Amino acid sequence: MTLFHFFNCAILTFGPHAVYYSATPLSEYDTLGTSIKAAVVYLITALVKLVCLATFLQVSETQAFDPYQEALKAMIGFIDVAGLYYALAQLTHRNISQNHKFQAVGLGWAFADSVLHRLAPLWVGARGLEFTWDYVLQGLEANANLVFTISLAALGSLMWLRKNKPKALIPIIYTCAVIIATMPSITSYLRRVMGWHFPKVVGFELLASLVMAFISCQLFILCQRPSI
Repeated sequence: MTLFHFFNCAILTFGPHAVYYSATPLSEYDTLGTSIKAAVVYLITALVKLVCLATFLQVSETQAFDPYQEALKAMIGFIDVAGLYYALAQLTHRNISQNHKFQAVGLGWAFADSVLHRLAPLWVGARGLEFTWDYVLQGLEANANLVFTISLAALGSLMWLRKNKPKALIPIIYTCAVIIATMPSITSYLRRVMGWHFPKVVGFELLASLVMAFISCQLFILCQRPSI
């Protein structure tokens, strides 16, 4: 039963990445190499973030919300944005369209994040003797993170690769990117200050990810129109 629970949680956590790759044109255009490159860039970015967090953040004895520490953590979190920029704009890719490039980069980035942050807890905890919903919720959180990451990659593609975008949309694009990039600090505020429990936070993340995906999709479509 415990191994069955582990496999269920693992499929929920990592399965959507494989489904997304197979169900979209990414598999037809053989963008796996692009996703792997993005995953490698993510691992390097995560190492840089870990060094920065260990250097500049203080270890707190309590779980209280510290605005200064959270602001510093949010600033360090923008290293992810720099890593995405490098993966989108600086890495050499096969001759794939802008639409497929940001999806492949976002997919590889999100998969590497799930493996790095969720595989070990799943292996250790989901095989425990007692059933818990925590790892199911972590799988749902990984799905929200996948949507957030692809949305951020889409916005980054518009910011850095799309030169002739409408000027009226530029503030909206940057605002949405900042919201997604600071989502970890937002959820930390909801947990520590508002007192939200993990299921409620995950529900918020799922809803917010869908909203941001819809907005990002609409922005991408509007920027594709030559008449706008």
